[in-house]
Amino acid sequence: MTSGSNHPGSLTGLRPTYRVVEGLRMPCGFPPEGLHSALSYKPRANDIIVSTYPKCGTTWTQNIIYMLFNNGQPVAPDDSIRELFPHLEEKGREFIEQLPEPRLIKTHLPLPMAPFNSDAKFVYVVRNPFDCAVSFFHHTRGFTKHYDFSNGTFADYFESFIEGAVDFGDYFDHLMSWYAVTGQDNVYFVTYEALKRDLDREIVRLGRFLGGVAEQVANDPQRRAQVVAASSFDHMARDQLRWASKRPEGQTDFVRKGIVGDWKNHFSTDQLRRLLEKSEAVTRGTDILDQWSDIYAEIRAACSA
Repeated sequence: MTSGSNHPGSLTGLRPTYRVVEGLRMPCGFPPEGLHSALSYKPRANDIIVSTYPKCGTTWTQNIIYMLFNNGQPVAPDDSIRELFPHLEEKGREFIEQLPEPRLIKTHLPLPMAPFNSDAKFVYVVRNPFDCAVSFFHHTRGFTKHYDFSNGTFADYFESFIEGAVDFGDYFDHLMSWYAVTGQDNVYFVTYEALKRDLDREIVRLGRFLGGVAEQVANDPQRRAQVVAASSFDHMARDQLRWASKRPEGQTDFVRKGIVGDWKNHFSTDQLRRLLEKSEAVTRGTDILDQWSDIYAEIRAACSA
C-alpha cells in the first residue's frame, strides 16, 4: 500500500477527457454513431455477448470463448480480437449484423442500455473494484487519443473512478444492474478472481453454459489444455496488437500484469477506506461482496490498522 505522497502520485488536478453520448461517458476515439446504432441492436438466439465493466477481464474472456468456438486454436498474430469479437458500441449495429453466426460480441453497456433479451447468451465478468480501478487507470493513461491523460496520476484517476465519472459510468451501477439478472438461464456470471484461481475448471463450466462445439472443446482434455495455455498471461502478452491498438512509447502494455492484488501498490489508506465505504453502502442487502470475501477482509484490516 502506498502513502499519499509516494508513487503512484498525488493529486495534480488532471482528469481524463471523455465524449458524452446518450448521457454516457465514452472514449473520445469512439464514433458517436457506434453507440447510437448499438442501442437499437436486436440480439439473435445464438449470439454470445460478453458483458463487462471495463478492465474486469473482458479481453481474457473473449479470448477463451473465441478458442472454444475455434477448436481450441488461439487468435493468430496477424488477426485482431477487435474484428473477430467486436465491441458493439464501438463498431455499431450494422457491423455486428454482418458477422457470421454464432456472433461473438462484446459490450460494456450497463443493463438498462444493453441489448438484453432472453434469447441470446450473456457472459458477465466482474473484478473486485480495487483492482479494476488500478487497471482502468493504466488503461486510461495508455490510450492518449481517447483520454488525454498520459500525465495523470492514480490519485487523479481515483477521484473520477469513485465518482463514477469515467467511461461507461459508475462501476457499482454497472455491477448492480447486471447482477439483478444473473439468476436467469441465459446469463453466466463469473469473477476475474475465479478465473485466476482455477481456469481449467471455469473453462469447463463456461463450455457447459455455451453448449455445442464450445462444450465439446471444453470437455476434451487436449483441446482444453490448449485453451488454458493460450489464455495464460505469458501467451497473451505476446503479439499484443491482437487485442488493442498500439500504445505510445513509455506507457504500460495493454496486457500489463494479469494479477489479483495490484491495489496494494496504488491505494493509500484513505482511498481504500473511501472505496470500501462506497462498496458497502451501494451493495447493502445483497451478497455481491461475498465474491471477494478474502480481499475485503484484507482491505478492512488495512483500514483499521
